Amino acid sequence: MISIAGIELDVIERGRGTPILYLHGGAGIGPDAAFIDALARERRVIAPSHPGFGKSSLPDWLDNVDDIAHVYLELMDRLKLTRIDLVGFSIGGWIAAEMATKVPERIERLVLIGPVGVKTGTPDKLDIPDVFAMPREKLDQLRFHDPARYAPELATMPDDELHIVARNSETLALLTWEPYMHNPKLKHRLHRVNVPTLLLRGASDGIVSADYLARYAALIPGARIETIAQAGHLPQHEQPAATAATVLQFLQAEKEAATSGARR
Repeated sequence: MISIAGIELDVIERGRGTPILYLHGGAGIGPDAAFIDALARERRVIAPSHPGFGKSSLPDWLDNVDDIAHVYLELMDRLKLTRIDLVGFSIGGWIAAEMATKVPERIERLVLIGPVGVKTGTPDKLDIPDVFAMPREKLDQLRFHDPARYAPELATMPDDELHIVARNSETLALLTWEPYMHNPKLKHRLHRVNVPTLLLRGASDGIVSADYLARYAALIPGARIETIAQAGHLPQHEQPAATAATVLQFLQAEKEAATSGARR
């Protein structure tokens, strides 16, 4: 546990080497364990549970994603992370994007996996399906390429884990309900992200569409898009090895390109 601004943050740290700050999605850290382990074989990975998720506390004053972005900037200060590679998934991608617009000089490279956070379509239609208004079975069909294999079995889950699932869902609603799944100001700030950026999406993602991701990427100068086969909205869960390999390859290639450029 690390105390930041009166918030007790539950932080996982694994591996050695150049640090990656990994920011999880709405289901919390749990589904990302194998992905984090894969990254940690080559890099030092720092993965906090967002305030109100997992075992991290939630203060009364925190009620939006921008607040969490500021908390993580302070966490970087506390851990003496001058510059980092930043990887975020879904709402974690939104938080990462907010951070990158505030302090692009402290971000080496940015990876957004199935990110939300911007409104790119018409005002009369949601860009992201209303995940709070559908039954779990329908949501799992949108989230997973293979729901029968990867969707959590809530009926057999221990009470302490069920409590975390419910708490994560409650906090997700608090942060994303209104305006739904976006910050109206973020798309006007993303031009400040002047670092190598990769946007990733599972090929079967029913939450973040290919069109939405393309419009998101167009807001970030020079951003690239890649797709993970046989994966839905959680490619880091359904295909952890392939997703980690894609992320690490991007980070390493961009690092080598930057080093080569500096030598010239």
